[in-house]
Parts: sequence; structure tokens; C-alpha cells
Amino acid sequence: MSLDLLRIRALCFDIDGTLSNSDDLYAQKVRRFFPHFLFKNPTRIAHRFIMWIEAPGNALLSLADTLGVDDEMIAIIHWLSRHHRYAPGKFLLVPGVDELLKQLHGHYPMAVVSARDEDGTMAFLEHFDLLKYFDVIVTGLSTKHTKPYPDPILFAAQKMNVPAENCLMIGDTTVDIRAGKSAGAQTVGVLCGFGEEPELKKMGADLILPDTSKLLDVLI
Repeated sequence: MSLDLLRIRALCFDIDGTLSNSDDLYAQKVRRFFPHFLFKNPTRIAHRFIMWIEAPGNALLSLADTLGVDDEMIAIIHWLSRHHRYAPGKFLLVPGVDELLKQLHGHYPMAVVSARDEDGTMAFLEHFDLLKYFDVIVTGLSTKHTKPYPDPILFAAQKMNVPAENCLMIGDTTVDIRAGKSAGAQTVGVLCGFGEEPELKKMGADLILPDTSKLLDVLI
């Protein structure tokens, strides 16, 4: 797996599990419910469990991608987007993300491509003062179809005036990778969220990184 760095002219970031981290304190509290004799990595399972609770839309999209029921699940996601409200105070930034965005800002146009609703997306970005880094904000309802369809990435590319094939989609799930590949973009999978390395590799991620901050070492 490798990236063609010369192709990259714009960056698209997922939020949940990519820019946003679940609260490790909560994960530690529920870890005791996932004993070693039943789970190979209780800490990892607890972390993912908290992320399912905090970001149900992203979790359900990942499940839908695995089961092949995208259209049905997207209808549920649209309902969740209208009725679920995120509380940004219970989210953390993935370590190093603020510095990553600060360093990349000005080198590439950047977009958020999220399955969240607009209120949740904007609340998160404003809470951590990240809006200043992004040229385009694409939410779960910005286009007719959300991820794993290519529509949000194609829309972001158009707004950034960059061909989709010159974009790099960065995300933590097969949903992000599939959307990026379908749009003709290159993709980076990160392991700080929902996704696991084998499934991201199987979906065709061009590069897999342990966390989002490591992208800085690749691009600059």
C-alpha cells in the first residue's frame, strides 16, 4: 500500500474516529464488562463500545457497509440526523489533530466529509476551533446520498475546485474508504476509530496509519 503524493491536491477528513476521539475515561469505566477470557483486547472493545454510543450514525453506517444494506441504513441515519443531538463536550480530539491541521493549513485545501448532521458537525468544529482550517464542510445531508456513496467527496472536490481523483480521503472505517475509492480519490485509513486494519486493507485503503496525526509525516 502506498500513496501517489504527486496526485494529492486536496484533503477530505471524516470526523468521528478520525478527528474526534471517544472519551478514554468512559472506555476505562466500561472495560470491566469485557473480561479477557471472552475478549482478546478488552480495552479496544470498550473503546469501540463508547464510540458506538457517542456516534451511532457512523457506527450504523459501518455495520451497513459490512452487511450490504446501505440504502436501508442510510434512511435510518437520516432519521437519526434529524432527531439525535451531539454533545461536543463529551468528545476529545484525536491526539495531535490540532497541530496536524495547523501544519497542513495553507498547503492543501481541506474539507470535512462527515455523516453527522449539520448541527453536530458545526458544534464539534466550533467547540475545538477547527473551522478556520477547512474550506468546505460536507455533512450527512449535504448530498442526496451520504457515505459510502461517492457523492459527498465529489461535492467537496467540486467546492474546492479540485478533481476528485486529486483528493485524499482520510477516515477510520470501510465506509470512508469505499466512498473515497468510488469517487476516484486516494484513501488513508486510520486506526484510532471504529475500523480494524484487516477490513480497511480489504476495502483497498492506499495507506493505513496508527492515528490521524501520523499523516503529517507522510505529507510534509
